[in-house]
Amino acid sequence: MIPYPSWLNAGDNAWQLVAATLVGLMSLPGLAVLYGGLVQKKWAVNTMLMAFSGFSLVLVVWVLWAYKMGFGDAWVSPFKLASKPFQFIGKPGPVLGHAQEQGQAQIPNLVGGMPDFRFPKSTLVYFQFVFAAITPLLFLGSLIGRMNFKAWIIFVPVWSTLVYSVNAFLIWGGGWWAGQGALDYSGGYVIHLAAGTTGFVAAAVVGPRLARDRSHGVPNNLLLVAVGAGLLWLGWNGFNGGDPYFAGADAASAVLNTNLATAVALLTWMLLDMFVLPAKKATFLGAVNGMIVGLVAITPAAGYVNGLGAMAIGLIASTVVWAAWNFLSRVSLFKRVDDSLGVVYTHGIAGLTGGLLVGMFADPKMIVYLGSPDGKTPGFSAAGWFYGNFKQLYIQAGAALTVIVYSALMTFIILRVMKLFMSLRMTEAELEIGDVAVHEEEVMPSETLVRVGTGTTAPVEAAAPQAGEPASVGEPAKEE
Repeated sequence: MIPYPSWLNAGDNAWQLVAATLVGLMSLPGLAVLYGGLVQKKWAVNTMLMAFSGFSLVLVVWVLWAYKMGFGDAWVSPFKLASKPFQFIGKPGPVLGHAQEQGQAQIPNLVGGMPDFRFPKSTLVYFQFVFAAITPLLFLGSLIGRMNFKAWIIFVPVWSTLVYSVNAFLIWGGGWWAGQGALDYSGGYVIHLAAGTTGFVAAAVVGPRLARDRSHGVPNNLLLVAVGAGLLWLGWNGFNGGDPYFAGADAASAVLNTNLATAVALLTWMLLDMFVLPAKKATFLGAVNGMIVGLVAITPAAGYVNGLGAMAIGLIASTVVWAAWNFLSRVSLFKRVDDSLGVVYTHGIAGLTGGLLVGMFADPKMIVYLGSPDGKTPGFSAAGWFYGNFKQLYIQAGAALTVIVYSALMTFIILRVMKLFMSLRMTEAELEIGDVAVHEEEVMPSETLVRVGTGTTAPVEAAAPQAGEPASVGEPAKEE
């Protein structure tokens, strides 16, 4: 018996599955724990449940129709742009049959520049799913503390279908921007820029948290924040290391560059806090912000730039986002919109910055795919402005503008339509009380219960033991 088909490479398949699992761990428990520690205690359960439910919802729609919309056969648009068909979406359909799961993976609309995959389609479907799933979990950070849970479980699958799949096809699935040569190694645009844009618009439409919660939104557990942040950092090795689709030299380079950019970005943010801000103190939350910015900014560039380029991206992106966090946040529009965890900064602006910088720092000597020995199949690498290709920066800017405008417009339309038949916000009582009112659970159950609608607590009265039952431990039995 032969265990593998001739086209399957066990090493590539194993690495893709491991990389996908690392990305999955970034969501669950990574983001659930990170966000659960960052929010007020009364919103921890709601935050974790929104993360787990969002992850599950995306998987269902992904295998039923959304995967093929992002990575399947193109729906050929009758419209043309720059004399080329404007292909922006694939034909929806399921990927659940035996041939779909065990046949050789391919992205049918991609032409040239990529070798045949050496693993089954189920591996590719799962790998791309964890990217699709983490995106709504990222913009969840903008909506914490007020979005109606029922609205969330409708918004996530609709947004994943109408927004994420389109962005993925345009840039990764062989759509129009892929044909123009736009570079997004692992999701700086498709995931992070889209999440930052979506989170900001959704926060504006849903409205702010209670004024009291917004002014005193202190983290409830920095140790959990540290655990979640660590899972994000190391999980990102799968995020960027898995995107060449082969366990080769470029995957290793992407992993090293990811960690380099992240370390430099963390240190840059920390030093700016220490020497520029009036308090002149390093903070753990500031370091975590710098870490996330580095991870996000290197994502569109990880396998295209060399080590010096990765360090430059970490330094520049952290400085840009730090300045935006501390100064742009004072501008009226950004001050008015309640982006709970600052997703527009650490993901939106960071993703945009990284995407533009790859148009400058992409090194043509960083080979993503080798050509065939006979020379019939060319290899693939990319050159940025600093290597003589100014056009790449122009292409990166165009792709970014497309993602921003489309994600913002569709998010606004989806939420406004939803608002016609349901409330996007929790009730006032739920906003006051939090998890107990919404889910009848507390992250750390105590001996008191919250009186719904009052915000006050009352002791839990122990029930009297029934006849013949022993008294509670440590409590003397009553004589008959």
